[in-house]
Amino acid sequence: MRDVALAAGVSNQTVSRVLNKRPGVGEGTRQRVLAAMRQLNYRRNLAARALVTRRSGILGVLGVETTLFGPSSMLYGIEEAARAAGYLVTVANVHAIDRRSILEAVDRLCQHVVEGIIAIAPKPALTDALLLVPPGLPTVGVGGGISGTTPTVRIDNVAGARLATQHLLDLGHTTVHHVAGPSDWPEARERISGWRSTLLTAEAPIPAIWPGEWSARSGYERGLALAHDPSVTAIFCGSDQIALGVLRALQEAGRRVPRDVSVVGFDDTPDSGYFLPPLTTVHQDFAELGRRSLAVLLDWIDRSGELPVEHARLPPDLVVRASTAGLRRTGT
Repeated sequence: MRDVALAAGVSNQTVSRVLNKRPGVGEGTRQRVLAAMRQLNYRRNLAARALVTRRSGILGVLGVETTLFGPSSMLYGIEEAARAAGYLVTVANVHAIDRRSILEAVDRLCQHVVEGIIAIAPKPALTDALLLVPPGLPTVGVGGGISGTTPTVRIDNVAGARLATQHLLDLGHTTVHHVAGPSDWPEARERISGWRSTLLTAEAPIPAIWPGEWSARSGYERGLALAHDPSVTAIFCGSDQIALGVLRALQEAGRRVPRDVSVVGFDDTPDSGYFLPPLTTVHQDFAELGRRSLAVLLDWIDRSGELPVEHARLPPDLVVRASTAGLRRTGT
């Protein structure tokens, strides 16, 4: 830093202000300091800064190794929000959700002197494992099962399922069938709960649930059985990928969407508007999830964890496209 100050003809304090983006430095002076930094190939030593300030400027993200749209979009939202707040992010993914794997991942993050951890927790086991985080290290969970001692931020899956189911009932369908995600995911169970409670309130028949995986293949396999049942006129799918498979199964069986069967998904993936037909779906704001989880974590860091535990649920929206329509009565 002294070399930069000499090259720019300014004080060490001025260089520090430029580095930390603090006011009180004229634009000409700031550009001179930045030019000197480039000339000398100066980079701030984050390890030395952490020793002096006890703040590393690094946040850890703990996640499960997956290519699923939801968790990967959550990670993108968190990284984007962290970058805007001036933090770097280091990620530790686990292959298996067990005590040893979680401890090893947390240890890797702590070696980077992270100031806090955000855990993308699609399953309760990972949320529960957050109890293994060293005391005093602020931690926030995104999605997954709720822990009483760890603040969490998640989409209101129950409300989203209600929006989807009520939309189909309002179109005149007498009931709604549900092709669900895996039963060990809280998101899948919550969407089942919202679907079932909406049918109960409407005093509509409650069909058997078709559980599966978060995949088009799973939706296709379960959709084949539904497609050959002429009483099926409306299907709510636990994800857009499931809906993609259901749409293919219906098309192969000669059931037209939405003329014969209406279909609703969940997630609003970037491709859902280009399905054939474009998919009506429940939108999740993953960018907002990232911003909210980061805001909660930074509050815990700044106040040394002296905050009430918050379990925030973000409201979803229904995006209506061409895969849903009013029920056509026989003979019309």
